[in-house]
Amino acid sequence: MLQELMARGPSMATISLPRGRQLLHTMPTSAGYDIQNTSEYNWDGRQRGQTPFTILQYTISGHGNLRHGDEVHRIHPGEAMLVFIPHNHRYWVQDGEHWEFFWISMHGKDALGLLSAALSVTGPILRPKPRTVEIFADCCNRLIEGEGDTPGAASALAYRVVAALYDDVFFGHTGEAEVDGPMARVVRYVGANLGRDLSVDALAAVAGLSRAHFSRLFAHSVGVPPAEFVLSERMRKASKLLAVNGDVSIKEVAALVGFDDPNYFSKVFRRHFGASPSEFRTTGMYAHMTVGNTKE
Repeated sequence: MLQELMARGPSMATISLPRGRQLLHTMPTSAGYDIQNTSEYNWDGRQRGQTPFTILQYTISGHGNLRHGDEVHRIHPGEAMLVFIPHNHRYWVQDGEHWEFFWISMHGKDALGLLSAALSVTGPILRPKPRTVEIFADCCNRLIEGEGDTPGAASALAYRVVAALYDDVFFGHTGEAEVDGPMARVVRYVGANLGRDLSVDALAAVAGLSRAHFSRLFAHSVGVPPAEFVLSERMRKASKLLAVNGDVSIKEVAALVGFDDPNYFSKVFRRHFGASPSEFRTTGMYAHMTVGNTKE
């Protein structure tokens, strides 16, 4: 589907449909494929109005540049940029370079909430799997061809994009494919036992190694110390539970990811995501990303 989209050449569609009696919570606003090679391509996330929407833009070739808050990112082929409007960010093409990409922009409560949950885990730059990219490209192509000519059809295509990205982020591998031997066993054990004791001593026992040797080998193989990896996995699981399951209490979420004290869990969650679990659940991360991000 990506090749079919590229063969079409630069093109785009703006989706503007009348609202029905029942509000749909994920709707596309535009989709397209483009190649930019001039610094005139320069978008400021604070100068595009106050109506919330999100942009998912995948880089096919060349490079893009993104300043997101205080961080500057170089966007490489195979990477996708996920940003929200309004927000303190800017993305542009550097002089003498080109940026080939396709994008889908969306609005609606589910689009903002679920993609905010993904952004809280990945940051604004992510590397989707090839199958996910094909789904993005297929939906983009269908929107350009006019298949989203009714609210329901348009929403279905946009929701397919949101669901594919959500699965890519929250149900993707945790790195065991790149980790061999006892460390792969430990990574799998962590993913399956987030509610149990995952101290360094406990994980060293799973690996069958001394604590000191295990800690060195894990950090070398996985790229982060074991305690940091465990916390990241617990926070990722907690954010997924909060985003998709409103029937599970915060106390239950805390227990499911290994926290006996829900108050301590809330403090750790806020430190990790910048919002409390209840704020994350009721408003999504989007509201918290826009607050306090108005300076240059």
